[in-house]
Amino acid sequence: MRKIILSVILITILVLTFVSNFILTDNPIPAEAVKFDTGDTAWMIVATAFVLLMTPGLGFFYGGMVGKKNVISTMLQSFMAMVIVTILWVVVAFGLAFGPTIGGIIGDPTSNLFFQGVGTNTAWSLAPTIPFMLFALFQAKFAIITPALITGAFAERVRFWAYLLFMVLFILIIYAPLAHMTWHPDGIFFKMGVLDFAGGTVVHMSAGWAALAGAIFLGKRKIQKVNPARITYVLLGTGLLWFGWFGFNAGSALGSNGLAVQALGTTTVAAAAAAMAWVFLDKIIGHKLSALGACIGAVVGLVAITPAAGFVSIPHAIFIGAFAAIVSNLVVSKFPKGKIDDALDVFACHGVGGMVGMLLTGVFASKAINPVVGDNQGLIFGTPTLFINQLIALVAVSIFAFVGSYILFFVVNKITPLRVTEEKEELGLDISQHGEYL
Repeated sequence: MRKIILSVILITILVLTFVSNFILTDNPIPAEAVKFDTGDTAWMIVATAFVLLMTPGLGFFYGGMVGKKNVISTMLQSFMAMVIVTILWVVVAFGLAFGPTIGGIIGDPTSNLFFQGVGTNTAWSLAPTIPFMLFALFQAKFAIITPALITGAFAERVRFWAYLLFMVLFILIIYAPLAHMTWHPDGIFFKMGVLDFAGGTVVHMSAGWAALAGAIFLGKRKIQKVNPARITYVLLGTGLLWFGWFGFNAGSALGSNGLAVQALGTTTVAAAAAAMAWVFLDKIIGHKLSALGACIGAVVGLVAITPAAGFVSIPHAIFIGAFAAIVSNLVVSKFPKGKIDDALDVFACHGVGGMVGMLLTGVFASKAINPVVGDNQGLIFGTPTLFINQLIALVAVSIFAFVGSYILFFVVNKITPLRVTEEKEELGLDISQHGEYL
């Protein structure tokens, strides 16, 4: 049956793309040529490449943490997100996220099927200085890394084909609505005034809550305590993630401007502060200063600053990074691993880090940094409205992402088993799922 389904998908894509000029309308050519800013365009091309590099970086980050028998499978889960989500985004998901609104919750994909209407002669309303296609491709990289983040929770026990099916459903049913509600001008969170500069809710909270749902649904690994296969992979992955995150956050300014520089600065210091706070706290509570701890701390800081990067000052970014690292470190140490096997602590790092960043955006956002904030500045400036809106969004996204993802795991498991057998788990996913090994 799987062979038939895959054959149908391939044939359908080949046929539709071959006859696309007959069934799709041409990209519009405006009466007057749109004058794009060459500096903004050049930077956003680079930023798009930066963000894509984060996904193989995540593969190294996760791949180094798992046991030696599961390194290839874990890294391939990230790599295949680049493959599957790219095609899915172009075919339908971009329209769901950024198409004409349907109730402020989801976009109408019909006008952007196969990037119909997404060309190089028009622009997105909130990014008028770069081509529309560049904006769409930049956003694709955010969609790619989100399901890849989830994989750390069910590492070493998930069937690969089931993961691919879950990834497709997650992008269509969880990610696209969240992107629309948060970043589309007609989205309900956007109109509420919720601030999420680069994906605290859309990427990290959704991935964190989905990871928790997956860890609960799939159950514990047969052997939870394994030695990390390659700490050097984790260090390499952290470096690639940190590098790519500059495109993630500074690129979300959608131009080569002062706001991009501000996001670059806040991202830099938040990551450094978080890595420092994590290893210092480890020492305080009696652990050794470890490479793994420094790497996890840096990533938590990057996660936490993501929603705030273009709204807060440099000193406040240091606070956000350090505070998020302390909170996440404590959550990791207190997490009930005997009951819930979140293999690589995705919820504690990405979910909790994203939530801390969202709330602290509501505390520190300043119109002096970004005029978009307006009069509803952060709580520290004496105005509670933004903080309350951030809190409402946090609760709504948490419920939607967790419950929705758990339902998707349930549905996928009914279609094809999510978990490998005990024999294949013990053998290792590299051999049992892919026929390869280190």
